[in-house]
Amino acid sequence: LLALNRSASRAALFSGSSTTKLTGCSVMSNSIAPDAIKLQGSASLDVDCLISAGGMSLANPVKTFCTSLITQALPAADPFADLPAPPATNPCQNGNQSTLQPGTYCRGLSLSGSVTLSPGVYVIQGGDFKANSNANISGEGVIIYLAGSSGVTMNGTATVNLSAPTSGTYSGVLFYGDRANLAGSNTFNGTADSLLTGALYFPTQAVNYLGNFSGKNGCTQVVASTVQWSGNTTINQDCTSLGMREIPATQSVRLVE
Repeated sequence: LLALNRSASRAALFSGSSTTKLTGCSVMSNSIAPDAIKLQGSASLDVDCLISAGGMSLANPVKTFCTSLITQALPAADPFADLPAPPATNPCQNGNQSTLQPGTYCRGLSLSGSVTLSPGVYVIQGGDFKANSNANISGEGVIIYLAGSSGVTMNGTATVNLSAPTSGTYSGVLFYGDRANLAGSNTFNGTADSLLTGALYFPTQAVNYLGNFSGKNGCTQVVASTVQWSGNTTINQDCTSLGMREIPATQSVRLVE
């Protein structure tokens, strides 16, 4: 998990009564704020390590595998900085089907019932990507690009099982938010049976991760401007066959006399 914003307070926020276990994963904030990583309420966190370019504000003890938490670290590079935006294509696709085809969805994409996404690139414009109440959404080898002001909204009773491509330009990337959208917010919610395998990449936008995702047998990376985590989530970092990019390690700054 990487929060890219360089100055935001609570750039990586764990709140409420959430229980978050990120096996094989670290949390990194590029913000120089004194509370760049914040754990509040009764939230609990089990993670490989916490790393901040600024400071941390932790209401509760954090279980980590690293020997000590790292503050005043060098910012991490954006692992997807060179990723191009997919072009929109004509004609606009019809979203009112049980099996969807890749292409451009010009009025957003609002999904209800059981829907399967065929492999390929989905460009969402003119509205949000929505997983509605009790929807059951599945798809393998998909990349969903949110063009313009489009965002993601998933209902808490939806079951969403999506995986990114494992090769090609968008290998390992599941959701990608438009860099020009500087004020967007994206809500990832869902049942305990939901599984998002791939990167959620929103370099200039907020990600709110609220769902009770199990994350078993998969891998989720979150790279966003800011991240708020308030769901009960277990994620296992098993990315060996997914073609996902590594988030580069950082190091702390030390004064040498």
